[in-house]
Amino acid sequence: MKQTVLIYAVVAGIFLWLFAGILPAGAKETRILFLGDSITAGLGVEKEAAFPAVVCRMLKQQRIDNVTVINAGISGSTTASGPSRLKWHLKTNPQVLVLALGANDGLRGLPLDSMAENLDDTIALALENNLCVILAGMEIPPNYGPEYTGQFRQTFQDLASKYQIALIPFLLDNVGGVEDMNQADGVHPNPAGHRQIAATVLPYIKECL
Repeated sequence: MKQTVLIYAVVAGIFLWLFAGILPAGAKETRILFLGDSITAGLGVEKEAAFPAVVCRMLKQQRIDNVTVINAGISGSTTASGPSRLKWHLKTNPQVLVLALGANDGLRGLPLDSMAENLDDTIALALENNLCVILAGMEIPPNYGPEYTGQFRQTFQDLASKYQIALIPFLLDNVGGVEDMNQADGVHPNPAGHRQIAATVLPYIKECL
């Protein structure tokens, strides 16, 4: 009886060893959390046209199949919601965070010290939970004044430097202010704009995988 049990154990071990060799390296699923506002949510376009979904398709086209994208974009969100929303989404066990909040803070002229604190708390929480963090920088129109717009831009740079995390200098690079890349409101990207954003974000995502 003991010999039979031993034989089964050996056979099981062989099968496990064989399957370990067959399964591709990195087969474990990676969850990418996009925490943002209306741009992330894809306001005005189909859900599958929003840039997080486009990023997912681009990864699969490059044979990176073991990825799940979580679109946590909510229209109108400011950085104040960042820490609590991230805490809730940690239940899904993400491994990568694309933090794309701050545009609404700037457009509403909210205090930049508060924006920095909110982003800081969100980043710290993500790092405490071993997430690879990508911070998406934003720009606001020059009519807010050079001091405010300069401080706004610098906030993202300072946080990326403080925590040594990846910074996308401007999430809307080649999209913001480009008529063909935006909807009629001139603010929210159209499908072409979302494809451009995805192309901007993709290299940073791949660095985390």
